[in-house]
Amino acid sequence: MAKNVPTSRLARGTKLGAVAAGSVIRSKKTRLSMRGRSEAVRARMAEESMIRTTEQVVMVLGTMKGVAMKLGQMMSVLDLDLVPEDHRERFQQRLAVLRNAAPTVPFESMRAVVEQDFGAPLTEIFAEFDPEPIAAASIGQVYRATLHDGRAVAVKVQYPGVDAAVRADLKNLTMFRRVLASAMPWITPAVLDELKLNMESELDYRAEAATQAEIAHLYREHPFIVVPSSVPELSTTRVLVSEFVDGDGFDEIRKMPAAVRDRVGEIIYRFYVGSLFNFNEFCGDPHPGNVLLARDGRVAFLDFGLFNRMDAKLVGFEIQCLRAAAEDRAQDLRQLMIDRGVIDSPEEIGAEECLEYVLSASEWCLVDEELTITPELASGAFLLAVDPRASEFTGMKQQNLPPEHLFSRRADFLTFGMLGQLDSTNNWHLIAREWLYGDAPITELGLAHRDWLATHPPKPVKKTRARKASAPATKP
Repeated sequence: MAKNVPTSRLARGTKLGAVAAGSVIRSKKTRLSMRGRSEAVRARMAEESMIRTTEQVVMVLGTMKGVAMKLGQMMSVLDLDLVPEDHRERFQQRLAVLRNAAPTVPFESMRAVVEQDFGAPLTEIFAEFDPEPIAAASIGQVYRATLHDGRAVAVKVQYPGVDAAVRADLKNLTMFRRVLASAMPWITPAVLDELKLNMESELDYRAEAATQAEIAHLYREHPFIVVPSSVPELSTTRVLVSEFVDGDGFDEIRKMPAAVRDRVGEIIYRFYVGSLFNFNEFCGDPHPGNVLLARDGRVAFLDFGLFNRMDAKLVGFEIQCLRAAAEDRAQDLRQLMIDRGVIDSPEEIGAEECLEYVLSASEWCLVDEELTITPELASGAFLLAVDPRASEFTGMKQQNLPPEHLFSRRADFLTFGMLGQLDSTNNWHLIAREWLYGDAPITELGLAHRDWLATHPPKPVKKTRARKASAPATKP
């Protein structure tokens, strides 16, 4: 088994997505400003004890495998701009423990994984295979290769022994709950339970290959979204082969002009969030490492190990809640959540607290105005919404969010974090109105998407294909 296992996604500087906290004045009511709330988070981060505890957590995660990567993504919501300057260098040095823990697995060991799964020499499967990896996945490495029919492909190969290592860490995760919660209070038992279940499903590349092929077919001939199709017949439990997409990575996109970043941001929002409301299914792992700006201008989306399909009624519930919040219908919103079981102690939650809490998570797409999303705004807002040390919304933070909605909100958080990394500007509400209210699109991308939908209607989702957010995928 490889002694060094991957945490390399952390090196890409992922920010845990967040949602802007309630703050734009939409009515006569006075709310805290988004920037004001971010400043409050900055003040909390100045606490020496929290810095020390965060360092301790980094050291703990340094002993873990794929689990460290997932939790590290969440921890990265503590944007370095929010860490006081006096502590920043020390914090960054500790975080480097994870960033620099890239595996040192020789190519021959990775090659052995491929040949063992196929039961054949590498040269029989591929015409060419570049031994230098082009990217790192959460539990493996990605290589470029060429099939015997001439197709260029990307080959994702699991690190030898990483499956056993991840499962061992998952079993031991409970002992780390207290130390994790002390520095990262948003890592709740529900989040850890979801993490354990979904990390199991990510270990099966055959299931991911099947999902990716379906999503590639769903988005076939799309004007600005491309999902490279997998090659299921060449994919095994530990090897996933898919079409190769040449393009610029997220770090390169961040350096591009504002117009490009705004366009990419809108595409990311439409794919990761809009697909839930358009198709009742969505990718649960929005991440900068999973996005490429292809040479033809389309945005390519990769990695479908975490994918969820929701019941239309549950999607409808989320739409009803967002509409109630957008329209300041606090009493209606509270009743919806009581009926759904989200609020399980109604006597403790008033209508206004319920409304304000939802706005702290979603106001950025419920306010009809142009908004530039920044890393600081996203980070501060997220901490406000989930950190139990914050005095706001203490009642709502103790309520029970059903697993299926926890998964969709997590995707929303991560998406917003990506938009913050791009400093992307848009009127996000006018885009969201397409799926919240059925409004006609007003952006160029929205019009192109509508025209595509007219000629590519989605097929009904079969119940047998559904993967629950709260359970691991079944191996074929």
